[in-house]
Amino acid sequence: MTDDSAANVRVRGIYATALTRALLDAGHRVVQASPPIRRRFDADLPAADHDAAIETGPDRQGVTVAGDPDAVDSVRSLLADTGIDTLAWTDPAPVGAVFDGRVTETLGSGAVVSLGEAEGFLPFGAVDDRVDEGDTVRVQVTEAAAPWDDDRAALDTGLRVEAGLATLVRGRDGVRVAGRDDAAGRELAGITDLLDSEPPEGWGLEWARDARDAEMGTLGDALERASERATELERAVDDAGDPEPVREVASPAAGAWIWFGRESRFALDEVRREVTATMPGHHRTKAGTEAASAGVDFAETLCGGDLGGEFPFSVVADQFGPNEGDRVRIDHGKPSGRRIVLGTGEVVERDDDGTLAVERSMSGGGVYDALGTRREPGDTALTKFREGRWWYPTIYRSSDGEQKGTYVNVCTPVELFPDAVCYVDLHVDVIKYPDGTVERVDDDELDAAVEAGEVPPELAEKARNVAASIERAI
Repeated sequence: MTDDSAANVRVRGIYATALTRALLDAGHRVVQASPPIRRRFDADLPAADHDAAIETGPDRQGVTVAGDPDAVDSVRSLLADTGIDTLAWTDPAPVGAVFDGRVTETLGSGAVVSLGEAEGFLPFGAVDDRVDEGDTVRVQVTEAAAPWDDDRAALDTGLRVEAGLATLVRGRDGVRVAGRDDAAGRELAGITDLLDSEPPEGWGLEWARDARDAEMGTLGDALERASERATELERAVDDAGDPEPVREVASPAAGAWIWFGRESRFALDEVRREVTATMPGHHRTKAGTEAASAGVDFAETLCGGDLGGEFPFSVVADQFGPNEGDRVRIDHGKPSGRRIVLGTGEVVERDDDGTLAVERSMSGGGVYDALGTRREPGDTALTKFREGRWWYPTIYRSSDGEQKGTYVNVCTPVELFPDAVCYVDLHVDVIKYPDGTVERVDDDELDAAVEAGEVPPELAEKARNVAASIERAI
């Protein structure tokens, strides 16, 4: 990688150590590093401005990348190669993008706004006048939404520009510093007038918390870049004229979402282990529940390099779940990034080898997908998941125990988290009818997902091989 293509990247969250190592190895510069990261790396990690920021995403299932389009594209390409079950998506509504949207629904505290490929939520407190269904509104994205999360992007009617350490807000006066009110923050606010650059007229300045440690030259460059973007954004909005739904008016920054599957988390463990003591399943355990982070850190500090060679599933599950009697969701991810909750069931059995049996009561009406057998009141579905396996079977039975068929779902390696079973469906499945006939289905959907760029070819080939093995076995 040349210096011209190297990006300044800020990294935060549970994947920070591994991603810092990967970024440095790829020739990028990691800036504004946290104290633990600075202690772990014998490298130059300056308090410079960043081109892109990486943070842990919702449910700790992956990360978000946001910032300059070229930097985001470069970082996304790097992270997408983490493992065979890493998936990546471009954010259709990144932070800072301005849209003319249409109100599709009003709720108690705000309005749902269609932005085209995405939806956003506009609080009523962010608008001067009443908005109703069908109205056109010009909005800016203030918080992005992961494709696998239930939340919508957060919207506002004001304008702000984030450019690393400096954020400019139209209609605000003066200088603010994020974080607590301390001497360093007050000093930073006071020396802003000494910089060569200044905000455009009508824009107020807010420094990021990390700006306290930056040098004067870095601060000046950050403010200059933010000012240029603010001027460009204001011009684009003014040139757009009156709101005209539904369209993107301006997008000064880009965003991407990276989802790490189980094999990818273990690959990140290996990268992290090059830097510091790392227990088997470090990222897998931390992704399962926020409560596990302190325990993982304690174990690694206490045991040093002697942490064993196998992921201690039973120990982790005993401590955090799931256990027999618990209820868990079945989070059925799709290669497009969406997540569908198939339902919630009771854990009726859990073995130390990582096998979980989940039973659900089924409602009546319709038929079971692909099987064609009727759904009737009193039916049950018994699903057996095994940690790390690329497939799982669900057996449907009537109220009197008669089998109505078996559906084997091919997916990325299953993860048994305390409150949910997680994976991404890979479309192709194998079914067994009540009469014993076996059929493989939905290969065409997998082919379409590959064609659309949603499933990498290597992952698709793995799914086909798994399906073929299951078809022969049952």
